[in-house]
Amino acid sequence: MAPRSHDIDSNSDINSGTGIGPDADTDTGRDRSGVGAAADVRAAAGIAAGADADTHAQPRQRIIEAAAGLLAREGRDAVTTRAVAVAAGVQPPAIYRMFGDKGGLLDAVAEYGFATFLATKHVDPDPPDLIEDLRGGWDLAVEFGLANPALFTLMYSEPTRPASAAFRAGLEVLMGRIRRLAAGGWLRVDEELAAMLIHATARGAVLTWLSLPEDRRNPALLTTLRESMVAAVTNREPAVRDAGPAGAARALRAALPEQTVLSGAEQHLLREWLDRVASDG
Repeated sequence: MAPRSHDIDSNSDINSGTGIGPDADTDTGRDRSGVGAAADVRAAAGIAAGADADTHAQPRQRIIEAAAGLLAREGRDAVTTRAVAVAAGVQPPAIYRMFGDKGGLLDAVAEYGFATFLATKHVDPDPPDLIEDLRGGWDLAVEFGLANPALFTLMYSEPTRPASAAFRAGLEVLMGRIRRLAAGGWLRVDEELAAMLIHATARGAVLTWLSLPEDRRNPALLTTLRESMVAAVTNREPAVRDAGPAGAARALRAALPEQTVLSGAEQHLLREWLDRVASDG
């Protein structure tokens, strides 16, 4: 496979923990500034900065950022209410008043992580290469995890944590990529299963990498996992060019929300039929 600008193939950079991250992509032709919804998500989470922030949001932001800083520098055990209060310049009762307890504070820090990651996402509504767009999104998630190991681990350490606004917004970006693949006839599996596979392989790649001693961290692990994900999720050629009905059914199903000819009831019935046809493939 020919090297690409976002291939993860530098062992020294990965081992240092500084060479990979959202800022590692220096291609100015790609917008890494994030999606417009990111600022709204940050504001909703109470972590947006600005002169017009209300008096409650400012100390809340300081507390979350202080906790995130302690987490990054010293690990999860260092994030105590007393240490966070000192770092943020507030009294401990303020933390209980705003977050309820330490668990509530950690939930807010996880939301901060999802919002920060969301701001790094590149959204191209019409990418020239859908498969490369999928690879790029996967690489970005892994890069973020390797650059922010403690924060990433916190974000995904509790599967029962309620989905945050930023997580849902990020998932919608991913689902947009998957829908474009489906509409182009590239998707091999159901859209929901594709999202699960992409998430699972990216998380697994980061957490496995972080669990390994530095002398055993082989960049081929990350590249192989990514390519395994691509092979599991996509077809080698667009399925709509083939005679088989499953790929065409997936493509039509992905395009349904864009049409206005059918009524809601008709769309629902047609989607049921397409689901059954697509599942046979």
